[in-house]
Amino acid sequence: MDTPLTELVGVRHPIVQTGMGWVAGPRLVSATANAGALGILASATMTPHQLRSAVREVGSRTDAPFGVNLRADAADAEERVRIIIEEGVRVASFALAPTRELIVRLKDAGVVVIPSVGARRHAEKVAAWGADAVVVQGGEGGGHTGSVGTAVLLPQVVDAVDIPVVAAGGFFDGRGLVAALAYGAAGIAMGTRFLLTSDSTVPDPVKARYLAASVADVTVTTAVDGLPHRMLRSELVASLERSGRVAALTRALRHAAAFRRLSGLSWARMVRDGLAMKHGKELTWSQVLLAANTPMLLKASMVDGRTDSGVMASGQVAGVIDDLPSCAELVERVMAEAAEIVDRLTAAR
Repeated sequence: MDTPLTELVGVRHPIVQTGMGWVAGPRLVSATANAGALGILASATMTPHQLRSAVREVGSRTDAPFGVNLRADAADAEERVRIIIEEGVRVASFALAPTRELIVRLKDAGVVVIPSVGARRHAEKVAAWGADAVVVQGGEGGGHTGSVGTAVLLPQVVDAVDIPVVAAGGFFDGRGLVAALAYGAAGIAMGTRFLLTSDSTVPDPVKARYLAASVADVTVTTAVDGLPHRMLRSELVASLERSGRVAALTRALRHAAAFRRLSGLSWARMVRDGLAMKHGKELTWSQVLLAANTPMLLKASMVDGRTDSGVMASGQVAGVIDDLPSCAELVERVMAEAAEIVDRLTAAR
């Protein structure tokens, strides 16, 4: 199935595996790439040295194109861009709008730039700055999310920009792919659906928690980092929501210290990142400090398997997923379903 997305990045299928922190590592990304979709490596929880090693590991596992997701507001964003260019990565994706200068630098080096956005105005901005495509996530999506559903947001963005639009938020099968294409998208991006594959390194007890969830078990809370964050309901989430402000800030400071030790970042560097985050998202200092919760709380579940002490970011689709296919099986299934639907619609004309 050829679309502007497949032509732009050189993959066989118009499907993107999103760059989920602690989840989208070399094994998942290479399995996705070998299945003919676009795998995105999550770099925000890696040091630059770890990023370079991870990129090379993916390259040793596949000859297919793949991408790296970056935090545009990170103090070392320039260094990470340099690594992407030097290592010949095909795609750079961004969780926040990158600067015009970063877009130009990447494009001059032949890297395809695909920011993720949650609003039409953000899509218009990055398109004007030269982004090659954009991923637009509706409120059904996991992690930090907005309030506008995909079915409303997607056509707004498609009508507003002249670059390929990839739809995210609520996609898990071939029906969703066909629906997105009907809206004018060039493909779909999926996070939770790829997290729940046999190629994902997420521990089995955590996967079991996702598979057991109903749609009603997926909630949006601001208790983790002060921003709307979609995740599975859990005892920890309930505890965070009951916590007072002082307890929440104390916990956030403790987690910030733990992340500093894990990442090797200096306090000065973390303060600079906090300043960038504060400015880029217009956060209060309390919210910036609360944001220090996220990396370590996600690691507790996605790496350590602690459903009791970690948060489990999740799209609403977790409530309708009940199996763990390989990436190859998943992509093949989605494409077969989409082809069947298109054939049936064409025959009915």
